[in-house]
Amino acid sequence: MDGDEREKTWDAFRELVNMKPAELEKWLASEQSRNAGQDKGGGESTGHASGRRIVDVLRAKKGDLSDDDYQHMRKVVGYVRRHLAQRPPGDVQDTRWRHSLMNWGHDPLA
Repeated sequence: MDGDEREKTWDAFRELVNMKPAELEKWLASEQSRNAGQDKGGGESTGHASGRRIVDVLRAKKGDLSDDDYQHMRKVVGYVRRHLAQRPPGDVQDTRWRHSLMNWGHDPLA
């Protein structure tokens, strides 16, 4: 991944991931978080596992991020954008839709 692609990925990731690392960690420890999303086997959803990785990326220095980190950031950006386009009608406060997004570091009500 070249420098321009990294910069675009960084900008999109920072725009869409609107939860702070400690806030995301607290959310990931909740029962609601563990019940959101599809289980990828082993009792943890893909989004929940991604959330743990997002915390690591958010805490890392930009210069220390690897190509693998940037690939994950692109995956996060794609997921959040697709999921936002599927917003259900009405109040989304306590919906699986919102909880799934929060596992990926984005709180649509923030």
